[in-house]
Amino acid sequence: MSAFSGTYVEAVRQALFDAMEADDRVCCLGEDIGVYGGAFRATEGLLARFGADRVIDTPISEQAIAGAAIGAALMGQKAVAEFQFMDFALLASDLMVNFAAKAHWRWGASVPAVFRGPSGGGNGGGPFHSQNPEGHFLGSPGLKVVAPGTVRDAYALLRAAIDDPDPVLVFEHKHLYRRLKDQWDEAPTARLGEAALRKDGASACIITYGAAQHVALEAVEGLDVAVLDLRTLWPLDDAAIAGLAQRTHRVLVLTEAPATYGPGAELAARIGETCFSWLDAPVCRVGATDTPTPASPPLEAACLPSAARVRVEVERLLAW
Repeated sequence: MSAFSGTYVEAVRQALFDAMEADDRVCCLGEDIGVYGGAFRATEGLLARFGADRVIDTPISEQAIAGAAIGAALMGQKAVAEFQFMDFALLASDLMVNFAAKAHWRWGASVPAVFRGPSGGGNGGGPFHSQNPEGHFLGSPGLKVVAPGTVRDAYALLRAAIDDPDPVLVFEHKHLYRRLKDQWDEAPTARLGEAALRKDGASACIITYGAAQHVALEAVEGLDVAVLDLRTLWPLDDAAIAGLAQRTHRVLVLTEAPATYGPGAELAARIGETCFSWLDAPVCRVGATDTPTPASPPLEAACLPSAARVRVEVERLLAW
């Protein structure tokens, strides 16, 4: 690809464009992704360049979208399915969890399908358009799950997901779509399952991913606290997590998903089980409240983890 300068959502679009240019087996399908260019314009221009055989507008049916993508993948295509909101990926969970995720174990079939779309709060979208449903899929062996939190990862992780032989869910945080910008002369690359250290520190560490990493970075400004962006939620980079826990001795797990029974609970349990002898304090968990995400901006702000709230918990952890 040529040099890039743009936003997070433009990096998603560029990743799709470059993948389709590089491999004519790559196709995209979803609601309004063709003529309209996608609800968030992530597929704008793809129809004009690649045609209706490879950029396919579908009915308003997540089950149909997922089923068509899985079928195309089984027939040798690399299918990229867009859900307008990842909240509605739950409607297609039967196909993804009970079929795509099991195909390799059942008869050795590869299902190179990607299921991508916007997730997360911060935009006043209310309870049906602001969820972080990644935890619903993390307990399903056979599915890989990624959550890019930077412009470079929006490009690199999507390209890696498209090239992967297994089904991958990509949770793109909509609050970042037009708030982050970056540029590069050479396309960034990434491998699924590798975390990235966003800030180094020796006194404690925050394990996080997606948009929450920016909350973490704001919260620990001026503190000797590391911030690790997982990037891939499954497979996890256990070595990077353990290495930071061993070095800093204090760990806070931050997610935008609810803390109860969410990804943060699993992360805290794994760290407690494998890193207990290195810790000087209990693992701290910070997540959203155990409520549906409100549409009211003040109530939504109270529901989601803030930098101020994280700062309080980090200082409490440092004082342990």
